[in-house]
Amino acid sequence: MLTRKQHELLMFIHERIKETGVSPSFDEMKEALDLASKSGIHRLITALEERGFIRRLAHRARALEVVKLPQQATAAAPPKGRGAFRPQVFEGGGAPPPAASPAAAANDSRELPILGRIAAGTPIDAIQHERERLPVPEAMLGAGEHYVLEVQGDSMIEAGILDGDYVIIKKGDTATSGEIVVALVGEEATLKRLRKKGGSIALEAANPKYETRIFGPDQVEVQGKLVGLIRRYH
Repeated sequence: MLTRKQHELLMFIHERIKETGVSPSFDEMKEALDLASKSGIHRLITALEERGFIRRLAHRARALEVVKLPQQATAAAPPKGRGAFRPQVFEGGGAPPPAASPAAAANDSRELPILGRIAAGTPIDAIQHERERLPVPEAMLGAGEHYVLEVQGDSMIEAGILDGDYVIIKKGDTATSGEIVVALVGEEATLKRLRKKGGSIALEAANPKYETRIFGPDQVEVQGKLVGLIRRYH
């Protein structure tokens, strides 16, 4: 059983190797996990190595190899490779899934506000005010403030995000290149993969029907990043 930080680091290393062929640097890991020093990364890597999830390769700089992934590997650390996002799916009826009971909700889930719809396609109106609340399993969350948006559109389908899904967003104004974020462009919000390209920011879809949009750094405001997903069945 991995701790949340061990799981986040393992998934970050895995997706970075898939994306670039090279494991991330300790500085990149420290930034991605929001740790104060690289000593914390050293401890996490040692723990992952002892548990058989990663292996250090001799005589190569930045040489880490992911040996296996945990069965519960989901969206705790959003994957960054095309089509790699594997949503943690919770079945439900025609409405957002309710908590099993007040006691269970207190222990195992957290009530998060649903702030409206987010476009996975052409940007729509910016995030609205809270319209209702949704119980979300604590296992999908970490520290920090979170909120929920209902997805509208199909531009992220190759990342496993479908029209009508509920995405769990960790509130924040920064993101690592490659993460899926809620981006505010002017007065419109959209759900896209963010790429930093020199002095520009690219918002990438995960559907070949949609073009990548390029903006100046002052044109895009990050409103949060994807940490999980809930799907209901009608």
